[in-house]
Amino acid sequence: MSLVIPLLPFLVGKYMPAEQVVVGMSALMSVFAACTFIAAPIFGALSDRYGRRNILMISLLGSVAGYVLFGIGGSLWMLFLGRIIDGLTAGNISTLFAIITDITAPEERTKWFGYMGAVMGIGLLAGPALGGLLGAVSLSMPFFITAGIIFLSCIAVYGVLPETLQPEKRTTHLTIGSFNIFSHLSALKEIKFLFILGMFFYAGLEVFQSNLTILLKDIFKWGPAYVGGLLTLAGGCDIFSRAVLLPFLLKRLNERITGQTGIFLLGTGLLFIVAAMLLSSLILIALAVICILFGEGLFDPTYNSLLSQSVDESNQGKIQGVNQSLRSCIRVLIPLGAATLYYYSPCILYIVATCSLITAFIMYGKNGTFQHATSGI
Repeated sequence: MSLVIPLLPFLVGKYMPAEQVVVGMSALMSVFAACTFIAAPIFGALSDRYGRRNILMISLLGSVAGYVLFGIGGSLWMLFLGRIIDGLTAGNISTLFAIITDITAPEERTKWFGYMGAVMGIGLLAGPALGGLLGAVSLSMPFFITAGIIFLSCIAVYGVLPETLQPEKRTTHLTIGSFNIFSHLSALKEIKFLFILGMFFYAGLEVFQSNLTILLKDIFKWGPAYVGGLLTLAGGCDIFSRAVLLPFLLKRLNERITGQTGIFLLGTGLLFIVAAMLLSSLILIALAVICILFGEGLFDPTYNSLLSQSVDESNQGKIQGVNQSLRSCIRVLIPLGAATLYYYSPCILYIVATCSLITAFIMYGKNGTFQHATSGI
């Protein structure tokens, strides 16, 4: 994915006027997120019924088709078709997380969710550099190479990955409600506070992720080189927090304190951004990025572990699908709201985001929350 992200503005620019490229990119991202919102719970439920391996291969093949269409291009509607196909088969992340749950003990899941996030971080860190080199040769080449890499992943799943959900642990039947996120939320209502907690956390995080480059360009007058350097720092912090810091803290603290520390760090990082704007301090921006990425790296695996421990083996795909679907909903809605607030005041935007993290911190710290989450439904 990160191979082609730096090239999207140039590809969209072939089919739209320069002043409308940002609109086209936003539309492509929103269409993908909306399709994922629909598809993630469906693929999650299917993996609970038919096993993880087959569903993972279908999802990967959908991504292959989507990126091939991007490479072919020729018109704007072809780009949208590629994003729609990729989004409607987007079950790979939720299925991977369900696989981790299938093969790990509950007390080990946070660590392994962290390792998975670190591996993804390595890909996100290495991809843009390779994509930029290949894009200089041909704008279409990185999209075809991305499709080829994903196809190789699919072959590896077929040839190497064993099925992790045994038949006796699978859901025995599916209904129309099995493919409906709202039905899933109703069935999982006893842990709805966990989803609400997650939405407050990821809403604040999404403000940072969707707005940072615009903020740096408008307020601090940074160019692409400086922004790229800061994003490299962010990628390194993300990998370090998940692969090194998280296992270190889990040996000394319990999951509850580790997750709450992640929320605190993210909220602190958002406050640093407010202070950086008021004081015009680049040092505070760097500290903000470090705190935010460390906070995400500590909370995200802990949160996924909490979700996995709240249901039995036959519902792991369902709950991870709901989680990914809600995350997609946030990716559609929060950037729109953030853009509106940013227009009036960037400081107010980040103050509101900080309040979202304060709410998550309070929810997470309530007595009995952690125990109830892991007691099962």
